[in-house]
Amino acid sequence: MSLTDSIIGKPLATSEERAEHIGIAAGIPIFGLDALTSAAYGPEAAMTLLIPLGIAGADHIVPIISAILILLVIVFFSYRQTIAAYPGGGGSYTVATENLGNGPGLLAAAALMIDYILTAAVGISAGITALTSAEPKLAPHTLALCLVVLAILAIVNMRGVKDTGAAFILPTFMFVGTLLIVIGVGFYRTHISGGHPIPVLTPPPALPATVKYLGIWLLMKAFASGCAAMTGVEAVSNGVMAFREPRSRNAQATLTIIIAILIVLLFGIAYLSKAYGITAMEPTDANYQSVLSILVSAVFGRKWFYFMTMASVLAALSLSANTAFADFPRLARAIAMRDYLPHVFILRGRRLLYSHGIYALTGFTAVILILFGGVTDRLIPLYAIGAFLAFTLSQAGMVVHWLKMEKHPGRLWHAFVNGFGALATGITTLVVLVAKFVAGAWVTALLVPVLIGIMLVVKRHYSRIKREMADMTPLNLVNLQEPIVVIPMARWDRITEKAMRFGLLLSKEIKVVHVHSDDEEGHLDEIWDEQVMAPIKKQGLQEPELVTIPSSYRFIINPLMDYILELEEKNPGRKVAVLLPELVVRHWWENALHNQRVQLLKLLLLVKGNQRIVVVNIPWYL
Repeated sequence: MSLTDSIIGKPLATSEERAEHIGIAAGIPIFGLDALTSAAYGPEAAMTLLIPLGIAGADHIVPIISAILILLVIVFFSYRQTIAAYPGGGGSYTVATENLGNGPGLLAAAALMIDYILTAAVGISAGITALTSAEPKLAPHTLALCLVVLAILAIVNMRGVKDTGAAFILPTFMFVGTLLIVIGVGFYRTHISGGHPIPVLTPPPALPATVKYLGIWLLMKAFASGCAAMTGVEAVSNGVMAFREPRSRNAQATLTIIIAILIVLLFGIAYLSKAYGITAMEPTDANYQSVLSILVSAVFGRKWFYFMTMASVLAALSLSANTAFADFPRLARAIAMRDYLPHVFILRGRRLLYSHGIYALTGFTAVILILFGGVTDRLIPLYAIGAFLAFTLSQAGMVVHWLKMEKHPGRLWHAFVNGFGALATGITTLVVLVAKFVAGAWVTALLVPVLIGIMLVVKRHYSRIKREMADMTPLNLVNLQEPIVVIPMARWDRITEKAMRFGLLLSKEIKVVHVHSDDEEGHLDEIWDEQVMAPIKKQGLQEPELVTIPSSYRFIINPLMDYILELEEKNPGRKVAVLLPELVVRHWWENALHNQRVQLLKLLLLVKGNQRIVVVNIPWYL
């Protein structure tokens, strides 16, 4: 087994695709880990905005999270309908494009692509934040740790959906299980203490209040930040095709379990934070701890269970970026199928994955992490806008879908559910955009039209190719002529002999071009008659022409280019075939030991030439 097979698995045949489909148990970590782990940073994102209220900020987190949960339930019912209506995968891009048109579809595509990139970055960053909360000594290495986790995730995802699900099941259930125990024990102690539990480890004191009352603007900002807990909800509807039959039913069951657990986690963390008087700490604080770290310490103290819980949080948060790895390649493929992204995203790799989508996501996520230093709170303001914009367009598209289904029973009720979802998420999108605009949301608002512009340019390119390549006429055999063969030749050796032999088969008109500089030892003229012309004359073949170009300044590429382009211009209607002798080495690093003029000449011919210049590689394998 090769090293590649050991790391990312053996290649899978297309016929093995059915075996790669997943069930509900694997679907939860693959498509739900992002949504579930948002419980670790969603409430904290809202509580961080309430720091100016001091200890009073803890009293407002439950109403804010409750409002978010109501919105979550609305989106849940909307996406259950989307899964049923689009069993082939009902992501926002597909739904918006088919029902609202290309413009809204591209808007949804751009929003979702940005959201998935930020999902990966925030998930990894939040996981490392959990680690540095438990071990503050690691804080200076935050970015390096983020990039290591990103590399691990990329490698695991290259093994395929089935292997990824198997790898992530244990961390997911450990994360959910430990947090449910914390919430269960915390609720029990709160109940028996009459609503005022005594913490095992006293939470850090709240910062002094600088604001007396919770104003509308502060409420909007806290709500907008807390909405980060809703990202990832769409993932299941986008990945329906990954489930085994019955796909829609398995996807709906997976979504239901994910949302139910998320509701318990979000409400439980918010309620216990209020009960224990826990407030968020400033991320820049030297002794910074996450809200989850403080809560677990308050309920269980800093014993073995604390470290097990924080380890599971670290693992789950770091792996939560897997939701983006599962969906981004599928989204990129759907967009590329309509010619708005490079067609390379359509190709499936050795493990039946859309591998180039994984490469792209890994690269973009690494750039984001580097730009923002891997700090979660710097990334949160950019987050959620793309998700809610996609929610809105998807639900609006579903309204149109149901209205088209004239014979579908209950279509008006379904349209109402999706319409209500579109209204709720649309209003939330505006709130999030306004509340987070100055803090960094303007970056996302700017990137969306830029990305749409790029996709339109790609579409225009492919449309032009289709127009130029379209030819339904019979084969044209008029004015067929042998090409003029040009062979650049620095010296006579086995590679150039191979090129000459092939050239004699192509055409009777061959021009061997030798660029000669004054400091060059030897001259092709000296051996030309003996080594080349004598055998050709003996066989009675058409004699090639040796063209020697002097080069006083030792330039090689420019004289060759000038000669070839001039030859093309003087022979209108005829093709010029340039045969390029090339040495092919066994190892990639050996390329550095040889002159790469052939590659440069090939590139320049492709860029500066036109349809009458044909470049032919003549390889010699070492």
